[in-house]
Amino acid sequence: MASSLQPHQQILAAELRAYRGVDEVEESFRVTILDLVESDERWWHRDTMPGHITASAFIISPQLDCLLLHFHRKLDRWLQVGGHDDGEKHPAHTVLREVFEESGLAQFDFFGEPTIFDLDIHPIPAKGKVPAHNHLDVRYLLVADPEQPLNPAPGESSQIKWFRLVDAEEKMNEAGAVRVLRKISTLADAMANAKCQT
Repeated sequence: MASSLQPHQQILAAELRAYRGVDEVEESFRVTILDLVESDERWWHRDTMPGHITASAFIISPQLDCLLLHFHRKLDRWLQVGGHDDGEKHPAHTVLREVFEESGLAQFDFFGEPTIFDLDIHPIPAKGKVPAHNHLDVRYLLVADPEQPLNPAPGESSQIKWFRLVDAEEKMNEAGAVRVLRKISTLADAMANAKCQT
């Protein structure tokens, strides 16, 4: 299988094979996303239906106690930043562009290596000529200083602000976000314990 794949398929497929979901639900998402990457070289294109891969970023403060969210105009809800691949053909590259466009942050980076932090599949309602479809979302953890100004590109985010983790969970109010926020809390606890032992 791998030898017949395009390079951009091989790269993401290898990363998905190395990743494991934190529970049965996320693991089922991983299997589905991997299947799409290996079966369709246009997995990254928004015209690929009934679903295509998107990228998103959970942007945390250095202390891991605040999360940056924006109010999505089309979906009418608070979400992490992210969106469609515009030809990058890798979600880690897509997410860097999306963070800059949707937040206007001047300085941000991956939290550690640019590795997959979470996977999710969620339905997107029909709008205009675009039918209902799924976003197969590859998610990354990024870090940024909340003291920076937020300057989204025109037409991107109607509102964008930092929330405490507990408030972010309430604002987002969906299973995939809860799973990610629990991962962040676990990471914060591990970091705090490591500091206590030094």
